[in-house]
Amino acid sequence: MSRVGLAPVEIPGGVTVAFDKAGATVKGPKGTITKALPGLCEYKQEENVVRVSRRSEDQTSRSMHGLARTLLANMVEGVTKGFYKQLEIVGVGYKAEAKGKNLVLTVGFSHPVMFEIPEGISIETPAPTQIKVSGIEKDRVGQVAADIRKVRPPEPYKGKGIKYVGEQIQRKAGKTAAGA
Repeated sequence: MSRVGLAPVEIPGGVTVAFDKAGATVKGPKGTITKALPGLCEYKQEENVVRVSRRSEDQTSRSMHGLARTLLANMVEGVTKGFYKQLEIVGVGYKAEAKGKNLVLTVGFSHPVMFEIPEGISIETPAPTQIKVSGIEKDRVGQVAADIRKVRPPEPYKGKGIKYVGEQIQRKAGKTAAGA
């Protein structure tokens, strides 16, 4: 029995949820999200709570039960609070700067890297070595942060590169001189 799928999704004031055959549409103060939800589940809205139940007890339905509830909860949280990921840049001379619809990364290449900011995502650079990616869709925020990190992932010897705030980098020992 899915413990996650059994928990109800609380709908705060100012948020509306509408279901159709394709999925759900959630409208709130930060925007609107329309997303396809698993069709193997049933969605019942009672006042300010949505309950997710499965239609059958086969393996596929059971595995989609918790997923459907979590997707719906993330949509509600996204239109009320939003999501963000923070990245930091480590390295001498490495920096980032948000310019219009682009993020300019200077991370040790012979040229600055231009990263185009996707629609629905906002990127801030509070300091030259910090990047904050924010938006209302959790999966898109995470994917954009991963794409930025992919430009220059942290290397294991000096730890230079782009990493998530709080991420621990496994460090390796460098070469040692011959003892003779």
